[in-house]
Amino acid sequence: MADSKNMTSSFNQTCDPVFPSVNPFFVLVYSLVFLVGLLLNGFILKFYIGQAQQQASSSLMVYLKNLTAADFLLCLSLPLRITHCGSKSFIIRRLYCSFGTSAFYMNMYASIIFMCYIAANRYLKIVHPSGTHVLQSVRAAHIISMVTWVCLLAPSVTYSVLFFITQKPLTFTPSHCGPLFSASISLLFKILHTLCTIIFLLVFISLVFFYYSISRRVLQAQQRQLASSNAEKLVKTRRNMLVLVSIFCVCFVPYHLFRLPATFLWSSCSVGPVLYYLKEAAIMVAVFNICLDPVVYFFLCKTFRAQVRKMSRRVDDPNEQTNEPEE
Repeated sequence: MADSKNMTSSFNQTCDPVFPSVNPFFVLVYSLVFLVGLLLNGFILKFYIGQAQQQASSSLMVYLKNLTAADFLLCLSLPLRITHCGSKSFIIRRLYCSFGTSAFYMNMYASIIFMCYIAANRYLKIVHPSGTHVLQSVRAAHIISMVTWVCLLAPSVTYSVLFFITQKPLTFTPSHCGPLFSASISLLFKILHTLCTIIFLLVFISLVFFYYSISRRVLQAQQRQLASSNAEKLVKTRRNMLVLVSIFCVCFVPYHLFRLPATFLWSSCSVGPVLYYLKEAAIMVAVFNICLDPVVYFFLCKTFRAQVRKMSRRVDDPNEQTNEPEE
């Protein structure tokens, strides 16, 4: 009888916000995003592997490959999130709240950071075309990418290990991770979410600055009536930057509007449930990034664009030779 009262008390204190009727919707949306994202990013990875021996690398290609890897790994982390939404198993909940969330957010912020690197690379090439820049060096791009992954992996592993060591023993299966957090994990959770929000804000400000600077450069070129080929190249670069910034804003801005309020107020019975659903809806929009990033590859990678067009021509004309040389 006492155990039943304790269980009811713990459950009421968390103000469990999840209604079972909503879970099938989460499962359906994430499943569709997983299938489409796996297909698109798998195709891009196959393209990169096939082109590895055929073209010289560049710093832009290094960042694009790392963005592809981040999106592909984010896609692979979705099945555990789907299982979490559709299952009431306590073991599944523990796996998701430890390994699943850390892998999910690590790859999400890897995507955010590498989108910033790509934008910075285009900014340096257009606005500061003379001289050698660190981000435009292939070796430096590899080093920066490796350091970025290490910096993202370290807190993710720390969180997962600390979660398993200090998690609360519960007599019921919570619908979200909050009730499982010990005091130390709760503090680490809030610190990591705050740092991730700061990273997002820095990247967002940087992207706006890069797009504004490139737009000014295009305007100056048009006023000086530079050669049509150069002006056309600048206009295409501005278009590509607009695509990148638009995808970034559509996918990640809504989530970061609700992330910190949901992190600090999840236990509030008055606003906690509302913030939970707003955050979950925003996460679904953020995850859709793995289906939109291939648009970035199409616009920024000429070889990939040529490959897609070649495949399209082969579909239209099955008798076309398969050994057509690359553009």
